[in-house]
Amino acid sequence: MAQNKLIKTNLDNRSDTTSLTNKASGFKELATIDMYLQFRDLTDSIQVDTTLTIKKDYKFNYLQTDNFNLMPFANIGQTYNTLSFDSWDKNTAPLFGARARHFNYLEHDDIMFYEVPTPWTRLTYKTAFEQGQLLDAFFTVNLSRQFNFSIAYKGLRSLGNYQNALTSSGNFRFTSNYKSKNKKYLAKGYVVMQDLLNEENGGLETEDLDNFSMGNEEFLDRSVFDPAFQDAENILEGKHFYFEHSYALLNRRDSLSNNSITLFNKISLEDKYYQYSQTTSAVDFFGEAFTTDINDKVKLENFNTALGVQYSNDIIGELELAVNYTDINYGYNSVVLFPSGAITNRIQSNFLGLEGSYSKTYKGFNIKGSGGLNLSDTFVGSYLDGSINLKLNEDIDISGGISINSRLANYNYLLYQSDYINYNWYNLDSFKNVNTQQLKFKIESKKWLNAYADLSNIDNYTYFNLKETIDGVNTIEPKQYNEPLQYFRLKLQREFKLGNFALDNTVMYQNVVSDEDVLNVPAIISRNTLYYSNQLFKKSMTFQTGITFNYFSEYNMNGYDPLLAEFYTQNETKLGGFPRLDFFINAKVRQTRIFFKVEHFNSSFTGYDYFSAPNNPYRDFTIRFGLVWDFFL
Repeated sequence: MAQNKLIKTNLDNRSDTTSLTNKASGFKELATIDMYLQFRDLTDSIQVDTTLTIKKDYKFNYLQTDNFNLMPFANIGQTYNTLSFDSWDKNTAPLFGARARHFNYLEHDDIMFYEVPTPWTRLTYKTAFEQGQLLDAFFTVNLSRQFNFSIAYKGLRSLGNYQNALTSSGNFRFTSNYKSKNKKYLAKGYVVMQDLLNEENGGLETEDLDNFSMGNEEFLDRSVFDPAFQDAENILEGKHFYFEHSYALLNRRDSLSNNSITLFNKISLEDKYYQYSQTTSAVDFFGEAFTTDINDKVKLENFNTALGVQYSNDIIGELELAVNYTDINYGYNSVVLFPSGAITNRIQSNFLGLEGSYSKTYKGFNIKGSGGLNLSDTFVGSYLDGSINLKLNEDIDISGGISINSRLANYNYLLYQSDYINYNWYNLDSFKNVNTQQLKFKIESKKWLNAYADLSNIDNYTYFNLKETIDGVNTIEPKQYNEPLQYFRLKLQREFKLGNFALDNTVMYQNVVSDEDVLNVPAIISRNTLYYSNQLFKKSMTFQTGITFNYFSEYNMNGYDPLLAEFYTQNETKLGGFPRLDFFINAKVRQTRIFFKVEHFNSSFTGYDYFSAPNNPYRDFTIRFGLVWDFFL
């Protein structure tokens, strides 16, 4: 009979020291916290972390990740303005548009799989802004040592302080993984269904900016502001089905030469759409429209499968090669006719591709490489990524690499249709591939510092551009910069400790070299946290309290277009240079972590000059509360 008695074990502070004597079928040892694993691949699993550190405070937000380089909008669940630019990725085909809606959209790399000796439940809760809350409920269990499944749902509803700024989202995910007793057959898969709805208001009217910036008392109640419009919303919905399995034809333990050969197959099907709807056309904001009732909807169906072989040898290393097949169907259900010609309604293609990876550890060096290539005349795309890592000693870890990518711009640059006349274009035949080459370097040391630097060269950089503003109507167009541009960033992180006090510092420097201002980022981003931590009540509670200072230098901040759900480059309005101060008290009692935060408490005495984008103010002083509760049954 399973026992419920709690015992203690020393895990070198890697995680919580509490463990349970319960165990699932197939687990011989008593269940300790380091047996609760999460992974994307079984070879790089990490244990579940239930500690309370300053990094947990940084991650306790809507995205549940450190948002150092993101500037949130006023309401939780709205979009984020990106303060730094990730220039490189492994995609060889375009991405779906509406990228401003994708911050909380779970992609393939966001999905984790689990192995647990006893059932594990995690509840994450946080208050929202006016009539709402955020809740993420997660559960996983191993029915046997071989089979695990997890099910989770994250839901948000927040009315917000401004008119027509409601956010409502849901992220459902189900995962499962299986391994045979002889570990020759492995399988894992997931189902993810998501819907992210935002009411849109276009931001403050230009004539109201002075009322906000001057702190006019009549407008301290933000619901008094009349935004640009009050009858629009956009929604992003997606369903993603994924299954991967492999069979080891030859295991290392079956071979005297330590060779292994594994066949694998991956299948992915994603179906998603983005829709913008508006009861009455806002011609004073977007320009003339075909109809008075706006309803724009675009859909993408993306199917991909790969079949490959993995070969491993002690001398050669690990080599993986595969052939993949992709079928893409992107577009609309109508054709737009202009006197100058028609805007087609669809981009369709299917093509084969090649992909591969290599890894080898030799005399302390860890060498990794991967690549992919589309065998297509239309969707020409490829990438190469190589890195080398060396652990100099127990404290210092250094790595460097080079990455190359060439692919078409995202779909909404290539084809877009709308009931608004200005938002119709087709560029598949005229836009060239975006080509990116990147050098990167990283050093990690708790004693000295953590540093990351990358230098990117981008050809045919593609962006949304504010072409002109006439009578308050912004003309936004997709554009390619036909000259190369160089982008450099350096990120430094160091924590200083003195007794129970600590000062955690993160600073990023950025610079863009180009003949035109097509990529705008702040030169400096900084976050500095001074805090106190201690063990109280005979070490039964971990306690943290402190102040976090956030800052980024003034620059031509990207504007937000609610119809496209995209950010655009503008060079008319400089924003930034304002401090954001947060006061927090965090605590951990047994398996519960409690977070209390006074956000932006300096808002009323350092000036009302804080904006997340032109005409879109950042949030005011507010008090937030939340908790993370883990149950190990």
